[in-house]
Amino acid sequence: MSTPLSSPSARPRAALVGGALAVLLSAACAPADTGGAEPPGAGGVERELAFEGGGHEVSASFRTPHDASGRVPGALIISGSGPTDRDGNAPARPDADTNRNLSRVLAEAGVASLRYDKFGSGPDPQTGEETGPGGVRTIAPVDPGVFDLQVVAAYEELVAQPEVDPGRVVVVGHSEGALYALRAHELIGSGHPSPALVLAAPPGTRYLDLLDRQVTEQVRMGEGAGQIEEAEAVQLLSDMRAGRAAVRGGRDLTSQESDRFGVYTPWNADFLAFMDGLDPVELGRDLPEGTPVLVLWGEDDAQVSREDVDRLMTGLDGAERVDLPGTDHILRAFEDEPGAAVLDSDRPFAEGVAPALEEFLDTAW
Repeated sequence: MSTPLSSPSARPRAALVGGALAVLLSAACAPADTGGAEPPGAGGVERELAFEGGGHEVSASFRTPHDASGRVPGALIISGSGPTDRDGNAPARPDADTNRNLSRVLAEAGVASLRYDKFGSGPDPQTGEETGPGGVRTIAPVDPGVFDLQVVAAYEELVAQPEVDPGRVVVVGHSEGALYALRAHELIGSGHPSPALVLAAPPGTRYLDLLDRQVTEQVRMGEGAGQIEEAEAVQLLSDMRAGRAAVRGGRDLTSQESDRFGVYTPWNADFLAFMDGLDPVELGRDLPEGTPVLVLWGEDDAQVSREDVDRLMTGLDGAERVDLPGTDHILRAFEDEPGAAVLDSDRPFAEGVAPALEEFLDTAW
C-alpha cells in the first residue's frame, strides 16, 4: 500500500503496509531529471478547500470538469496507507500522483472529485504543511477512528459543493483506501444514497497477512541484492511475525519489541488491530444490494497479487473487474527492461484506467 510516517520520535505513525520498500528500493525515489510523463485526462478547474475532520483541519483539492453545466457526478478519492497526501504521494514515493491522475481522468469523464490530505501526511505544522497531526509532538497511539472521521467529513464536503449532484457519487479507494470505500455506506449513514465504488489495487486478504507477504518479498529482494545480510533478514522477519502474533493476540507491544521498520509498535498497535479485523471479502458481502462496484488491478502490481484480487471478488457479487496489463500498484506503466526509467514521474499513467472508468460510470446511476 504505501509507507509509514518517517520519524516516530517526531509524531504518531499512521499506516504502513509496504514500508520496507522505502528502505530497500530507495534509489527508485530519486528526483526526476526530466519533465516527466504527460499527465492523463483533462485538467479541469481546481480549487482548494479546508474543513474539519477528526478534530483537525483537513486540506483538500476539488476538481470539476471544464465547461460543466448543471450538477455533475462527484467522486471522493481516498488514499492508500501511510502518510499519503491528497495527490497520492508519500515521502518514499513523492511523484506517484495516483490521486491527482485519477482526478484528471474523472474530470475528462465529466465527474467532479475531491481528494484530501490524510491525517499524518504533513510533517510538523511549523514546516508549513497543511495537514498533519495538529500540534502533537510526542509519541501517542494512532486512533484508527480519525481516518473514518476524515472520510465522513470529506464526503460531506464533496456533496456540499454546488457543482455536485449528491445522488450520483462514487467513492474511489486506492490500495488501503479501498477498505474505507467498502465501508463508505456505513460511515456516511442513511442520510445519503449509498455510493458507487471504484476499488483500485485493493487488498483482498486480511491486513496483517498482506503486510507479512509484502515485507517478506521486499526483505528477500533486499537480501538477494546484497542490501541485507541473511542473519539480519531472518531476525527482521522473525520480529515482524512476533509483532503480528502479539497484535492478533491482543497483547500490548512495548517500544523494546518494535521491529526495525517501525511497523509493529505501540503507536501503531490499535490501528493494526482495527484494520486486521476488516476482512475485505466480508466487507464486500455486506454492501447494500445492487451497489455498483468496479475493481481495477494492475497485472504488474508488486504489492497486491492476483490471488488477493481473486479472493476479494468472491465477496463482490456482480462487480466488474478490469485487469490492466503492464500496470503497477500506483496505476502507472510498468517498465522492467534494461535501461527502462524507474522514476514514477517518468512513467505514464496506465492507458486502460480512463476507458474502464468511463464505461463503469456510464451505467453506475
